[in-house]
Amino acid sequence: MNIRPMPVLLSLVISAGLLFGGYFAYQSYAMESPLQKVVSGIQGVELVSTHLSAEAVDVQVKLTAGKSLREVYQQVQNEGRQVIGSRELRLKVAGEPSPKLNEWWSSTLFEVAQAMDTKQYAQIPVTLQARTAADPASGIRAVSEMDDRFVYITITDGQASKYVMLSRTPVKVGVWPNE
Repeated sequence: MNIRPMPVLLSLVISAGLLFGGYFAYQSYAMESPLQKVVSGIQGVELVSTHLSAEAVDVQVKLTAGKSLREVYQQVQNEGRQVIGSRELRLKVAGEPSPKLNEWWSSTLFEVAQAMDTKQYAQIPVTLQARTAADPASGIRAVSEMDDRFVYITITDGQASKYVMLSRTPVKVGVWPNE
């Protein structure tokens, strides 16, 4: 029995091409395309990118100023349920907020982090309201919303916005080898 290497190699290459090509076509047309349609259909949301992996679905969007991040997250979660399945939805807002908003957030972050750590979520809107009332001339407006998984904070200054999603379930960082 004489095996010719060229037909074996050619059939191997064609089989691998069909297998991987089929996988990528399925991933693109059956999974990412419906999710992109869901995200693009939300008013005030511009899709930047999507990436699906075995553990998570990463969606990066641009939002119009003042758009509710909680509403966007829930709408993507609900309408994209068939594509997302049991994977974690990780929504990221693209764009760089103004330095003024970054400075405002960094000066407020300590009190918000303390409220998150102590699970006193009702202190977050109080803190944000007190901070905006302390400097009304700045024109900064801060709104917080919450669901069972995240605390969403939207900070706006005219057309510039900063969006923050804070997980209500803290990530455990193990220091000791037996943790």
